[in-house]
Amino acid sequence: MNPTVWNGIGVMSGTSLDGMDVAWCRFEHIEGRWAYRIIDATTFPYPPEFRQRLADATRLSALEYAQLNVDLGVLFARRLNQWIGQRPKPDFIASHGHTVFHQPQHGLTTQIGSGAVIAAQTSIRTVCDFRTTDVALGGQGAPLVPIGDELLFGTYDACLNLGGFSNISYRCDGQRVAFDVSPCNMTLNLIANRQGLEYDPDGKIAQSGQLIPHLLEQLNQLEYYRLSPPKSLGKEWFDGTFFPLLKPFLGQYSLPDCLRTVVEHIALQIAAVVPALAGQMLVTGGGAHNRFLIGRLSEKSPLQVIIPDPLTIDYKEALVFAFLGLLRLQETSNCLKSVTGAISDNCGGAVYLPASTFQK
Repeated sequence: MNPTVWNGIGVMSGTSLDGMDVAWCRFEHIEGRWAYRIIDATTFPYPPEFRQRLADATRLSALEYAQLNVDLGVLFARRLNQWIGQRPKPDFIASHGHTVFHQPQHGLTTQIGSGAVIAAQTSIRTVCDFRTTDVALGGQGAPLVPIGDELLFGTYDACLNLGGFSNISYRCDGQRVAFDVSPCNMTLNLIANRQGLEYDPDGKIAQSGQLIPHLLEQLNQLEYYRLSPPKSLGKEWFDGTFFPLLKPFLGQYSLPDCLRTVVEHIALQIAAVVPALAGQMLVTGGGAHNRFLIGRLSEKSPLQVIIPDPLTIDYKEALVFAFLGLLRLQETSNCLKSVTGAISDNCGGAVYLPASTFQK
C-alpha cells in the first residue's frame, strides 16, 4: 500500500453486547505524523436472539460455536453492504470481531465473526484476528488500542476508555503503558437490566443510591487490582470472580445502591492508576455519557477529564481498529510489547482477499 490517503472501515463488537459499531475513517500520513477523520459512523444493534447467542457463546458446543462464527460474519457483511450502499468502496475493512474466550495465560484468545465471510460477501479485503499473534508471542493480546493512542491521540497525557471494561494508556519512561483497569459498562448495564433498562441514563439511578461499604470493600480487595501490568480482563474473570461477589448484594440491597457502589468502585480503581501529574485525560466509550460516573472520576482523578465530540466518544475503538488494519496492510507494527508483555512488538491480523483480487 503506497498511497498517502487511505479509507477504511473499522468494525467493533464489545463485551457489553450493545451492537456492531462501524466507523468509516480516512487516514493521511503528513510530514511523519498521522492524521485521521471519522467520515461516518453508526451502531447496528444486535437482534435480540443474536444478542442472546453471543451472551451464551462460552457454553456452546464446538459445532454451535463454529456456526456462530460464520453467522456473525454473515451479519457483519450484510450490515456493511447496506451501510456502504452506492458509495465508493473503501480500501479495506478491519474487524475486531467479538471476543468469546480470552485466556492469554493459556496461550489463547478467540474473536468470532469470520473475516473470510466478510471479504467474500463485501468484495473488500478484510483484516481480522488481531490478537492471536501477540498471545503466541507471550503477550496478553490486549489492550490493542494504545498504539492508536500513541500515534493518533498522543497529545493527551492519558487515554481512558469506558467500555465493557475500563482500560487506560499513557506514556511512562518513554514508552506506552496500557492495561485493563476494571469492569465498567458490563456491570452497570447488567444491574440496569434488572430494572428493565438497557443502561442507566446519565447515571441518574446510581446517583440516587447509597454506598454499600461492605460491597465496596470486597470489590476493591480483588487480587487483580494488585497485579502489575501487563494485565488484561475477560468475561471469564467477570463471570468467575467479579460477579460472584456482587450477586448476593443484588438480592439484599436496592439496585440504585448497587449501582452507586459499583460506580464508586470504578472511579476509585481508575483514579488509583492514573499518573499523578498535571495534564489532560481523554475519556471515550459508552461510559463517557454517564455523567455521574464522569463526575465521580473528575473529583478523584489528578488529571483533567476531557470529553471529546460524540463521534470520538462512541467510535474511537472502531477508528483505532481501522488504523490497526491499515498498519497490518503496511506490514508495520500494530501491537506494542510495552503494553502486552509480548517478547517483541508485532504486526497482528489475518488478511482475507475478495475473489475479485484474483480475477483477470
